[in-house]
Amino acid sequence: MVKHIVMYKLKENSQKAKEELVNVFLSMKGKIPYLKSITSGADFLNSERSYDVVLICEFESAEDMEKYKKHEVHLPVVDYVKKTVQESHSVDYIF
Repeated sequence: MVKHIVMYKLKENSQKAKEELVNVFLSMKGKIPYLKSITSGADFLNSERSYDVVLICEFESAEDMEKYKKHEVHLPVVDYVKKTVQESHSVDYIF
């Protein structure tokens, strides 16, 4: 199982901006067959750095994660993220 965790810092740190980004992430749910589970919300990981939104995606394999990154449903999400995010830090976990 592969877990991909990304923490995002938004340009506009408002509740509305956070909710919009979370909704964009969750819009992928059920549309990408090899995306086993997806969770997104305010920084529920309580990271030392102050991130606004966390995205956690789970896959069966690293190959599935790579396919997800190129999927036609995921690509518009990437474009939205580029417009709204100030910085992000990605961590891949395999277990």
